[in-house]
Amino acid sequence: MSESVNLPALGESVTEGTVTRWLKQVGERVEVDEPLLEVSTDKVDTEIPSPVAGVIEEILVAEDETVEVGTALVRIGDGSGGSDAAPAAESEPAASEPEAVEPEAAAPAEPEAAPAAEAEPTPEASAPAASTPVEESSTPATEEPAAAPAEEDAPASAEAASAPAAETPSTEAPAPEEAPAAETENAPAEATEPAAPAAEEAPSETSAESDAHDSESEDSESDDSDSDDSDSDDSQAAYLTPLVRKLANERGVDLSTITGTGVGGRIRKQDVLEASEKASSTETPDAAPTAPAAREVSPLRGTTVPMSRLRKVIAERAVISMQSSAQLTSVVEVDVTAVANFRNSVKDKFLEKTGTKLSFLPFFALAAAEALTSNPIINATIEDNSIVYPPHENISIAVDTERGLLTPVIRDAAALDLAGLAAQIADLAQRTRDNKLTPDELSGGTFTLTNTGSRGALFDTPIVFLPQSAILGTGIVTKKPVVISDANGDSIGIRSMVYLALSYDHRIVDGADAARFLVDMKKRLEGGDFADKLGI
Repeated sequence: MSESVNLPALGESVTEGTVTRWLKQVGERVEVDEPLLEVSTDKVDTEIPSPVAGVIEEILVAEDETVEVGTALVRIGDGSGGSDAAPAAESEPAASEPEAVEPEAAAPAEPEAAPAAEAEPTPEASAPAASTPVEESSTPATEEPAAAPAEEDAPASAEAASAPAAETPSTEAPAPEEAPAAETENAPAEATEPAAPAAEEAPSETSAESDAHDSESEDSESDDSDSDDSDSDDSQAAYLTPLVRKLANERGVDLSTITGTGVGGRIRKQDVLEASEKASSTETPDAAPTAPAAREVSPLRGTTVPMSRLRKVIAERAVISMQSSAQLTSVVEVDVTAVANFRNSVKDKFLEKTGTKLSFLPFFALAAAEALTSNPIINATIEDNSIVYPPHENISIAVDTERGLLTPVIRDAAALDLAGLAAQIADLAQRTRDNKLTPDELSGGTFTLTNTGSRGALFDTPIVFLPQSAILGTGIVTKKPVVISDANGDSIGIRSMVYLALSYDHRIVDGADAARFLVDMKKRLEGGDFADKLGI
């Protein structure tokens, strides 16, 4: 008996999805909650898990095909109707052992169970599922449970086992090539992206406290790693992002020796870094190099790769937003020395209590959320000819992944303290890079925060994505000499400074509105009074 698996609801306002990759093939066994396929929507790329256990009998939707929510994707059953190898296995015992036809006819499902049941004396009999090119090594076909034949049917079972064994060479042909399956790719986590995993700890900032300014919005060396110069598009083993290859080459790491920890066993950038660290820890340190290493040339240079579906969606939305709204940007410079001093005084205790590093981003998020409550026009949206003021401040945090820019949402941000904001930022950013977010976690934002300074930029003019009306970009926190005015007059001192850039939709937000919002944030941050908002 088989059961259809339909495309589930993929989040608010999502009505369809595109099948980008099947992770299982016909004849393979799948367990409950094991990923079946990858689906892309206009909001997120996600894996669809199997709601039932069984054998895949028929794939109903091809890769790159777009279907509506509720459409049947695949049929999963007990295997009685899903494999072409089973009928072949039935025919040979029937021809060679006519007297066994009658007992076998009474139970038509038995011949299929027989080859699987004989997996112990005849290992090749379990190979048909292993011949599929996309099979993951973590789910070998031999794990498929099979009913043992009854004692009285043992002679017929032995005859049946010999026939599949004879067929094995043809179905087993691809098996020797499956060893490289461990050489998988794609680093979904922070490490896989061009934004290095160490970016959150040492984001190349110039100030002493900048090591913590590790916002989850990181600039990528490669915006799209969904396509590669791989020989085989069907095998995950052949798919390695240019960044992973480049890093392995720089570190002298043999990729064939690494077992990937990413989705489907793909090799992530973090896997390469860990392998490199292990290798260096076992070696005797050599003398410091006398000259810097030569600049590495990107493997993407001189190549042409197709845009991923997510990259196309981002491009389309950016163009539509720019053409449909009147966007401009206002910038203020903020002295965050008080924040830096407070952060330095509590960061060790904060890490001990919460397990999360205290960067500057939670301070910016808290100040923005509070300013939004006083300046609701920055948090508003346009619907037809009306301005809608939401009763909450849902802040989207821009996260740069190897698949493209994604914006998971912190809901009711104004109700959170620094510990709550830091925890949610870290959790959402990591799960975004690991492709483990639900579609609903990427929708419902009313305002966006992006850290453009995580790679050293002073500021930029970020694009507002509709239906939101504003987005705040935070630049790098850096120390520099500034004029300080106090009761004793003017003096010059070394201060920690940052630029805040607010892009907004001029259809409903005026320059004065933007300035009021930015000045509210400036006063809050320069005051540095966050002790009651620490949350530990």
